[in-house]
Amino acid sequence: MPIVVNVHQAKTHLSRLLKRAHEGEEIILAKAGKPYARLVPLEEAKARVPGIAKGRVGQAFFEPLPEEELKAWGE
Repeated sequence: MPIVVNVHQAKTHLSRLLKRAHEGEEIILAKAGKPYARLVPLEEAKARVPGIAKGRVGQAFFEPLPEEELKAWGE
């Protein structure tokens, strides 16, 4: 269950709230008692894998476009 924190309290205790969010807790920031925003931890970025599209792009992809196609795009 997320905790609800008013903006004034959040400004006062931002470092603590960031630590709790980083540890996995969800915190709802409220303005005048109404939910306004959600403070959640970021997901760790996944490593990019080069060559993931290998074999999906044929040689035709690298061929020059026909004149008709070029004209349609306004050269």
